[in-house]
Amino acid sequence: MYAEILKLLNARMMSCDVPLNLTSTSLITNAYLYTGDDRYKRWVLDYIQAWAERIEANGGICPDNIGPNGIIGETMDGKWWGGYYGWRWPHGFMSIIQPLTISAMNAVLLTGDMGYLDIPRGQLDRIIDLGHLKGDALYVPNRHLDGGWSDHRPLRPEYPIQVWNVSQAEADRTRLERFPERVTTWGNVAPGRGKGDDIHIAPWYRYMEGTNPDYPTKVLEAQWAEVARRMEVMAHDDGDPETWDVHHWQNINPVHTEALVQLTCGGPQIIYHGGLLHVRLRYYDLDARRPGLPPDVGGLVDYLDADGVRVTLVNTSPLHPRKLLVQAGAFGEHAFTEVTDLAAAEEERATLPVDGKHLEVDLAPGGMVQLALGMRRYCNKPSYEQPL
Repeated sequence: MYAEILKLLNARMMSCDVPLNLTSTSLITNAYLYTGDDRYKRWVLDYIQAWAERIEANGGICPDNIGPNGIIGETMDGKWWGGYYGWRWPHGFMSIIQPLTISAMNAVLLTGDMGYLDIPRGQLDRIIDLGHLKGDALYVPNRHLDGGWSDHRPLRPEYPIQVWNVSQAEADRTRLERFPERVTTWGNVAPGRGKGDDIHIAPWYRYMEGTNPDYPTKVLEAQWAEVARRMEVMAHDDGDPETWDVHHWQNINPVHTEALVQLTCGGPQIIYHGGLLHVRLRYYDLDARRPGLPPDVGGLVDYLDADGVRVTLVNTSPLHPRKLLVQAGAFGEHAFTEVTDLAAAEEERATLPVDGKHLEVDLAPGGMVQLALGMRRYCNKPSYEQPL
């Protein structure tokens, strides 16, 4: 029986292109970030455009299998559903919207063209329109079988929030208002962590809205408790390694980055399965000549919009001054336009022009600044090149 199933699986699925392959655009985008070679950029954009055309040819719904000759449903008796990790798969919609969102965000990073976000936007809007309210949650169909749409579950807010984070468009913010959970549960900080270390994107979004002011304290407390719990599990991990699979290591991994990414860099955790980091700020320690915040320095991003970001930087050392370089974007893809230190006395406060992707900040012992940074987003060629 297994041999027959494997034979059919290979014949029907293994020769098809599937949406999950769009996550490969992150590999090629990384090649561009390292080299600046336009052939990698062109490859990413061409492949995303191919899928945009397939979606249009399928009436606006993303097909999950494209045959060897580029025909939708070519090996699946003409069905646009049923491909590998596609609409029939237990993961369902997640395996469709995730690669569409990752690849569209890669394209924005490479070009600054927000139009690429229309690809995941279209799928989100179609699936939301097929959904219904059930109690305090928005339920949408997650799978499409031979009998039609099925497996209604609450729609995860991660992907529409990721789209909003990149675009800062009013229409993307308005889409989030269609979630009734936004008011009832999005502010809650759940204990633990998900496989992708990404379960707190909704309360972070509420914090950015200004409606969840205690989020930084709550999420840091929750994540510290989870790190401590996992360290305790590791200390007593006396099982048989031959019986462990990858999930064993995922479930005890003590490295916990979501809150630090959100609060210091100003953006959500990367999308699991290959997403790149779309944040407002990155830091370099000027004294140590290395990436990251200097010792004793903490940062908190408490506001962002289409035109800027606000960050508080504190030097907790009572003895040593600290110098750091603030970069606009994880890959220098943004540019600063101006800076105001809101922590300065009002009569001493001034807005200074900035024209570039780096800003040097000197912190006296025990010093603090609260910087309102004007910003042009996705205007620079992104790169892994470091300024040190």
